[in-house]
Amino acid sequence: MAAPLEHEDLCEQEENEEEPKAPKIRDTPEDIKLEAIVNTIAFHPNRDILAAGDIDGDIYLFSYSCTEGETKELWSSGHHLKSCRKVLFSSDGQKLYSVSKDKAVHIMDVEAGKLLTRIPKAHEVPINALLLVDENIFATGDDEGTLKVWDMRKGTSFMDLKHHEDYISDITIDEAKRTLLTTSGDGTMGVFNIKRRKFELLSEFQNGDLTSVCIMKRGRKVVCGSGEGKLYIFNWNGFGATSDRFALQAESVDCIVPITDSILCAASTDGVISVGQHVNMSIEEIARSRDTRFLASCAHDELIKFWDISSLPDIKVNDYRQRKKTGRRLKALSNKAFDTGQDFFAGLLDSTEENGKKEEEEEEDEEDDDSDSGSD
Repeated sequence: MAAPLEHEDLCEQEENEEEPKAPKIRDTPEDIKLEAIVNTIAFHPNRDILAAGDIDGDIYLFSYSCTEGETKELWSSGHHLKSCRKVLFSSDGQKLYSVSKDKAVHIMDVEAGKLLTRIPKAHEVPINALLLVDENIFATGDDEGTLKVWDMRKGTSFMDLKHHEDYISDITIDEAKRTLLTTSGDGTMGVFNIKRRKFELLSEFQNGDLTSVCIMKRGRKVVCGSGEGKLYIFNWNGFGATSDRFALQAESVDCIVPITDSILCAASTDGVISVGQHVNMSIEEIARSRDTRFLASCAHDELIKFWDISSLPDIKVNDYRQRKKTGRRLKALSNKAFDTGQDFFAGLLDSTEENGKKEEEEEEDEEDDDSDSGSD
């Protein structure tokens, strides 16, 4: 009699055992909490990896995942003596470049987390901006307005120019790798020809700091963020004066990132991004993932947050403008935002009051021609 009872008890026990729960899949990776304010972040060009540099000079590498519990630190480095201000991956993803308040440039091996190259006194003052031009050439900008362009095959800079009167906040370059653009705290945009190794011109002065720069509209437009909460727009080959400007509902536009040729995300000092926010915390930087699925942001709350921007490339800018004209409220792009009823695109899609009706109509015609939601 004992054997059948044991078999019966075993079957009952198996029935009562719960099946292991499947891992929870999130819309975005979990927030990453650090021990210091994160100044800079960058996505790997072909893997689900994110680099971060903090105010203590430490650099971290994380693997990120939408599977809960799978976002992990891969390694950390404390080679910089002072605040790390910018990190960028090489185009092949094998190296990580960084610049710091300690005036040094570091190049690290991504896999091993080891320092490969160090330029200890790359500038005479702290470095604030970094741009990788190709596998051998990169540019740096410092707190006093000096731009340097480096060739790592020789280990030296071949351009060393000072035409800004204040810090260089951001650097970008055109697709042909010829025209390099800088923004500065002196309120100007600088234009440099790195093929000819010479300075070309400065734009007219704006009222506030120019904080960031990106190229849009298939190279036809240049957009600059500013400390007064406006976006300044230049036509290509018309760098002397702005062609348009947009006032955003923000204290300061500190960082801008292109999502498509017609859409960009902007982050501000008051903690708001176009898809979400760090509540009451100044945002240091935003970055777009290689597949345009996520936007990452870092702020003074010592957090790195991820935002789902996968729907942004499908948005037609003219559709949003038409909704605004007919009084229809725009839907928030992320339910992670503190105020999900906020119209994040209002400043980007409306002309400023100083533009006349005719100019607005001409702008809309141009949007129809340039929108990448069309046939091409």
